[in-house]
Amino acid sequence: MSRRAKIALALATLGVLHAAVALAGYLAPYDFAEQRRDYPYAPPTKVHFIDRAGHLQLRPFVYAIEPDGAGGYREDRTRAFPVRLRLPHRLFGVDDPGVVFLLGTDGIGRDVFSRLLYGGRVSLVTGLAATLLSLALGMAFGIVAGYFGGWPDRLLMRGAELAMALPWLYLLLAVRAFLPLHIGTLQAFALLIAIIGGIGWVRPARLVRGVVLSGRERGYVEAARGFGASDVYLIRRHILPMTFGVSLTQATVLIPQFVLAEVALSFLGLGVSEPVPSWGNMLAEASQYHAMVSYPWMLAPGLALAPILLGYLLLADALEGR
Repeated sequence: MSRRAKIALALATLGVLHAAVALAGYLAPYDFAEQRRDYPYAPPTKVHFIDRAGHLQLRPFVYAIEPDGAGGYREDRTRAFPVRLRLPHRLFGVDDPGVVFLLGTDGIGRDVFSRLLYGGRVSLVTGLAATLLSLALGMAFGIVAGYFGGWPDRLLMRGAELAMALPWLYLLLAVRAFLPLHIGTLQAFALLIAIIGGIGWVRPARLVRGVVLSGRERGYVEAARGFGASDVYLIRRHILPMTFGVSLTQATVLIPQFVLAEVALSFLGLGVSEPVPSWGNMLAEASQYHAMVSYPWMLAPGLALAPILLGYLLLADALEGR
């Protein structure tokens, strides 16, 4: 596959997935906190186009579901509910008492598909925002270290080496453990971004430093300095643009890492807490043995991670020219 084809495929995949998450309020048939206690661990709803008489229907429909008395559910084929499209605030839905659970429900009857979309907002936005923070810190520290050298360079790079020597997951857990456990959703979200992004600046900083060390010796930079250009002008006009390429490549590497970091923290109960969904706390419920064995649709957040990670890795591979 050519480099251009890799970039196009990665951008198309990531664009569709991020658009679906961004439009969660419209694409999700239910609110993420809406509970239907009559349908705990209901399996994915079957969408039909052929009725029980064998006739093809132009509009998709679902049958009512009811407990079968053995811990499962069965369809009541005497009651059909058409799937209505383009509702005022939803893309699709069915009239009560019909239900449409595309990925089943959890233990208290919440629609997994809706929670998957809403939860993606938390996980992906955390990854994107933490990456922006890491890149901002990395570019700032890397430019200072590479352009000015001396004691700022030694101080920043020795600190970077110390941070790289620490296992990042344990460092995340240690930092989060010092913070209050019972905090609001927005506070937890901001803390996740600050913790993950504040730890991930090291690699971008080292790469930016290398670019700056090479760039400050170039002829046109030396010529501008000889004409009396200030350090601020040289950094803004000549040095900073040199770092954009490596920063873009680093972004494609850091985003999936930080998404996984958010998922790991929320899975361990140190991130966003219920009832607000994230892929991490959704997987925490699925980690119970009976859920994995009997209700495999609860593992949907783990499957959703795969195309996200592969898309970013493919984009990083293409941008690096391989």
